[in-house]
Order: sequence, then structure tokens, then C-alpha cells
Amino acid sequence: MTDLPHVTWLKAFEAAARLNSFSAAAEELGLTPAAISQQIRLLEKHLNAQLFKRLPRGVALTDTGQAYAQPIRKSFIDMQQATAGLFGKKRKRVVRVRASISCAALVIAPQLGRFQATHPDILVELTTSIWANRFDEEGLDIDIRYGGDWQESEVLHLGHENAVPVCSPGYLHDLGGSPSIHDLAGSDVVQIFGSETDWGRLSELHGLNLQTPADWLKADSSLLALQTIAAGHGVTMVLESFARQYIEQGLVVVPTTFKLPKRRSHYIVINDRAGQREEVKTFCSWLMSLYQALI
Repeated sequence: MTDLPHVTWLKAFEAAARLNSFSAAAEELGLTPAAISQQIRLLEKHLNAQLFKRLPRGVALTDTGQAYAQPIRKSFIDMQQATAGLFGKKRKRVVRVRASISCAALVIAPQLGRFQATHPDILVELTTSIWANRFDEEGLDIDIRYGGDWQESEVLHLGHENAVPVCSPGYLHDLGGSPSIHDLAGSDVVQIFGSETDWGRLSELHGLNLQTPADWLKADSSLLALQTIAAGHGVTMVLESFARQYIEQGLVVVPTTFKLPKRRSHYIVINDRAGQREEVKTFCSWLMSLYQALI
């Protein structure tokens, strides 16, 4: 296998081939025409092939030179783009964010376009989980967690939230158009894992004396529960922030004024090694403003 030629020879060859002139290549590279001619001569000797025809006035690529010039030019372009992409001043700053599937899909993702429009220099990498309570992924900067009592040093509370019963407009009609809270609790209830006591707590808070709902279906996320009832059947108790876009789109309605203040909340948990980065602070500030507008 032929050893790779010296990069200075290749640079001289690429410039001369592109400009079709040793003199023009010398001017572009800040060398003399004689130096360009010498480097190309050494390249031809190394390759044991003629790359240029020396003409009375100027030079022209041989067929071999023409075939070689194309991949060499592409290689220099690729190197330039890779260098600019990785080390250029305009390289985007990356913020790696993880949230539950429901929080990511129902709260964060619909608003990310606004964040990117305001901060085009920050690239958000959003991943999801169902239950997460520690930074078990290398490179993760921010975790959006539900609950409390986290070990990390920097934790930001996103505010207290309410849960409300919701159902589709069609199912509301099937229940008579104006069902009581007792009618809702006695209907086909979609329970969300981890929130099975919500109906009982709603009953206790408001003195409703509701019977414990019979589970019609159980889902491991609010997203699945909302998708299920939006299809036309069932009632679920879900965070208002999660249901908001479904309500705004007319896919579900809130058929009662009763609300349940949730004991647990969403928190921004910042990886200890990432908290001082400006882009991380910017995203956290934006997310807190988003939640303040939602709840």
C-alpha cells in the first residue's frame, strides 16, 4: 500500500488543480510558484504518476490528475467542515434534558420551538423515562422529576399543581351532558399508576363521600391515559398541566369544578457538574417560566 503523501504536497496540488495555475495556487497559499512546482513534483514522484501537463503557457490536469483531484478536494472540504462543526465559534451549546414521557410529550416538547427561536445557539437533547430518581446516564445535565427529596445540591421547584377529572366530549354526552362528580367516579375510570388514591383524596378534601372507583383500565403514564380517553371512552384524573393541550384542542373537557391539589410536584434537578454552564441556567429559567404560565 502506498504511504499517504505529505499534506503540504496535497494542499499545493488541490489549489493548483482547482485554480488550474501554479501561480494562482502560490498566491492563495502564500508561497512562490517555484515552491508549488516543487511540491507537486515531489507528489508526482511519490505517486509515480504525472498529475499535470506542463504547457507553454500554464498547466492542465492529466486524466489521472483529474481523477485524483476530486477525492482530494472532497477530503479537504470534509476536514474543514468537521473542524468548523466541532471547534468553530458558532458551534451550538448542548443541554441534555430528561423528563418523564408525559412531562416531555405534553409540556416541554410542544413549547420547544419557542425556546429554539429565542436561543438558536442552544441545542436541546430531550430524552424520556417513566421513573427516574438519579443521574444514571453519562452526560445528562437536567432531570425533570416528580416527587421530592433529591440528593443533588441544586433542585428547583416548578410549583404546586392540581389534578382534575377529564373525559372526551362524546363520553360527556354519553353520561348525560352534565354528570355529577359521583357519576364520573362511577363511570369507566382509567387509573394512572402512582395516582390510584387521587379519587379518594378528592372525595375526602371536598366531603363528597365518593365510592372507590372500579378500575376500567390502568396506564403507566398520563400520556397513555389521555390518549385512551381522547379516543372517546372513559374518565381519568390527571394533572392540569398535562391535560392543557388536549383541552385547548377540544379533545377532552373538564366536566366538574372539583380539583385536587397534588402533594407531590415537578422539580428541576441539575447535575452537580453542569449547574454553572450558562446554557443550562438559560434552559432552567425558561422551563420555570413555562410552568409558571401553566399552573
